[in-house]
Amino acid sequence: MIRVLIADDQALLRGSFRALVDLSGDCTTVGQAGTGSEAVRLAREVRPDVVLMDVRMPEMNGIDATRLISEDSALGGVKVLILTTFDLDEYVYGALRAGASGFLLKDTPPAELLSAIRVVAGGEGLLSPSVTRRLIYEFARRPLPERPVPRRLDGVTEREKEVLTLVGLGLSNNEIAAHLGLSLATVKTHVGRILAKLGVRDRAQLVIVAYETGLVAVGL
Repeated sequence: MIRVLIADDQALLRGSFRALVDLSGDCTTVGQAGTGSEAVRLAREVRPDVVLMDVRMPEMNGIDATRLISEDSALGGVKVLILTTFDLDEYVYGALRAGASGFLLKDTPPAELLSAIRVVAGGEGLLSPSVTRRLIYEFARRPLPERPVPRRLDGVTEREKEVLTLVGLGLSNNEIAAHLGLSLATVKTHVGRILAKLGVRDRAQLVIVAYETGLVAVGL
């Protein structure tokens, strides 16, 4: 069973998400939080597989709560899936910079939300090509002094850089395999090695790395 913690300041939405999760057959709710600080506390107590995290909450917003969870070495296996009614670039960028594994709007159909939980729990990042493009545009608009210090790609092979570039463009493993003429297993191996070499949590973080290092041009 995939263990899910639900963090949202609206009790009605928490109840709706809980009913959806608990009726899925392969997911179960292990806690509910109404504030960002409560979400962090419960994450440390119950160690869920996935946190469904609202952005706008009292005491502490979802971005800051995500950052605290991601930076806690004891919570390395906890993935955060951001849910919000606000489809704004700064929320997407801020959430992923904070360590979120995915970003969805609250009007996402129930079946897609459950699918997203499963994808994120399995270690995949949940980013569509359209979200990836918005991230790149947002990065390009920032003044140079505000941009993060570029990461280094020491130890990453040329083939791995090719794979990382395609991940940064929002391609799935199957699409990367077809584009490069590789097997799916080989692509998964490359992605796993890149994650280990760069010391990042999941695929969503690789998107950030891809354009911070210039592999994906901000003008795309």
